[in-house]
Amino acid sequence: MIAGAAAATASVLSQRYAAPPIPHPAQAAGAWQAFTTAPVLARDTFTRVLERAGLSVSERLAVVSAVRGCFDFRKLRPGTEMTLAWSRQGSLESIVYPVDADRRLHLSRNERGFSARLAEVPSTIRTVVARGTIRGSLFASMERAGERPELAMQIADVFAWDLDFYTDPREGDEFEVLIEKKEYSNGQAPVYLRILAARYNNAGTLYEAFLFPDADGKPRYFSRDGRALQAAFLRSPLKFDARISSHFSFSRLHPVLKIRRPHFGTDYAAPAGAPVQAIAGGVVTMAGYNGGAGNMIAIRHANGYETQYLHLSRIFVRSGQRVEQGQQIGLVGSTGLSTGPHLDFRVRRNGGYVNFERLRPPRLDPLSPAEKQAFARQRDQYAAMLREGRSSPEVLSAGAHPPGQAASPPRVRPASP
Repeated sequence: MIAGAAAATASVLSQRYAAPPIPHPAQAAGAWQAFTTAPVLARDTFTRVLERAGLSVSERLAVVSAVRGCFDFRKLRPGTEMTLAWSRQGSLESIVYPVDADRRLHLSRNERGFSARLAEVPSTIRTVVARGTIRGSLFASMERAGERPELAMQIADVFAWDLDFYTDPREGDEFEVLIEKKEYSNGQAPVYLRILAARYNNAGTLYEAFLFPDADGKPRYFSRDGRALQAAFLRSPLKFDARISSHFSFSRLHPVLKIRRPHFGTDYAAPAGAPVQAIAGGVVTMAGYNGGAGNMIAIRHANGYETQYLHLSRIFVRSGQRVEQGQQIGLVGSTGLSTGPHLDFRVRRNGGYVNFERLRPPRLDPLSPAEKQAFARQRDQYAAMLREGRSSPEVLSAGAHPPGQAASPPRVRPASP
């Protein structure tokens, strides 16, 4: 779904910007145009955008020379736009380009030619509470709560070791999150920073997460009782759109060969091009075509574990490369002996295949008694902020229970040992 949405967006942008060169103000018949916009297309160079905007060779050289010292031309992003301001005589006066959410490239004419600088976009970071009830997908429910879909992805990452957000959510589930939110004075979309605390009530079972630095100072999420949420393996090799179409079995009718034989993996039916992630950190031992398995990746992990990812359409890693937990390693496909796009995911331990759906990997080390005291203080502070709802009223009202209706008290599920 994510890859499909990206492709659709790219298609829309391509259609929208597949236009003739932008007219220079001096070419406008009977009208003076103070501003024009120059869209950045796929594979555009900085010079090509300026050329399409109508700048002469000498103007382009002067602009590139001024910008070179403060902007990396390789960071030009397709789908963005440069805004150009012109004088009444048709000469370029300034350019503004959004480098990223926090910075703008400003170029202006002076007596010596052009000068350029990077300017920060004024912003404010607020700690807000967002809460809502699942109706349909987590993405749609997040939007109804007044927040952007990106926040749904961050919540999925926080609970990735306990919840598969394609198969586990139920209608009526409730979520609550304490998040740092960067808001910009120019009205552009806000950016979500750290999730400080989160709760997800999954059919009456409450999952909780509180951010706190571990013994090495690395921020991690812990349950209410101080157990690490992060486990050796993620719950799924795909984040969304990953329904299980075939389970681990010692005797399955092969859909292509039409004979019964063991199926030592879990098949996830997902759209072609959906991103595949490593469920744990490790070293790639195989990355390439492997007969009926098609394009395949194998990763060696600690404690005798190995994971295998079959039938991929693309591979993004190489043999010998070290990968991190959650890193994108390839895309779903239908290579090899396959009847349609899916991921055949397999786990081996000490050379023998195991059923991933029944596997309960160990958690990272819990907090020490001394660390737990500091954690308890931080946890209680975050819990109070969630309870008091220190955020804007429109966010707080999203997903709230109607007057006189209270949610049933959920069961609190501690992190597994």
